[in-house]
Amino acid sequence: METTNNLALITGASTGIGCELAKLFAADGWRLVLVARNEARLQQVAAELRAAHRIDVNVLAKDLTAVTAPAELFEALRDMPISALVNNAGFGWQGPFARGDLQVSLDMMRTNMDALVQLTHLFLQPMLARGEGRILNVASTAAFQPGPFTNIYYASKAFVYSFSVALAGELAGTGVTVTTLCPGATRTEFHERAGMQRSLRWLPVMEADEVARIGYRGLMRGKRIVIPGVMNKVTAALGKSFPSRLTAGMVRRINGC
Repeated sequence: METTNNLALITGASTGIGCELAKLFAADGWRLVLVARNEARLQQVAAELRAAHRIDVNVLAKDLTAVTAPAELFEALRDMPISALVNNAGFGWQGPFARGDLQVSLDMMRTNMDALVQLTHLFLQPMLARGEGRILNVASTAAFQPGPFTNIYYASKAFVYSFSVALAGELAGTGVTVTTLCPGATRTEFHERAGMQRSLRWLPVMEADEVARIGYRGLMRGKRIVIPGVMNKVTAALGKSFPSRLTAGMVRRINGC
């Protein structure tokens, strides 16, 4: 596929899966707009991609917990037709909900769900007008069962999954595809930041570049749901098949709380 004039917007692009996705787009000749909170790390990633692939890379430092951030991003890019939108930004937190910081939960909902919905709606309009576009929304295998002691994160990813799969159905035949990527445990900074390191003792862990490669391939093929890794596919199937009380109990034990 000719990608010389194609432009991809990737949120959460400074580390982990988002950074690895940026590398894959860059290797295929896509121009990029990278978004994250840490401008210094974004600039470093951008410099590496420019040097390696001789492509245009723009950096926009935005905190997606801010209500105005999605609209500001859209306005800044109004004259730059986005061919691929990657909603990868998100974070989690582990601990008892009643004793947690409510603002952290609200910020998580804002980043994981609200910003994703806003960005999808805003950038979808010009895609539909052109009759082409790709959207990749990053959910998780957490979407398939309740998550005691990580309840807001699990619930937010269940929302992303349901919203994205439904939207893919709505957009059939429009030229715009929506792919939902559902990774399981992945070796990134996510678990350390979320305080979830102990959960990794019980879970198969994939490398971020492998997850990104599988997700990117699924996006380019227009697949609606991508679950990377055999064990993650098994986990997802069990989560959807078993009673929620049972799967919630399993997650509680995994979290060690």
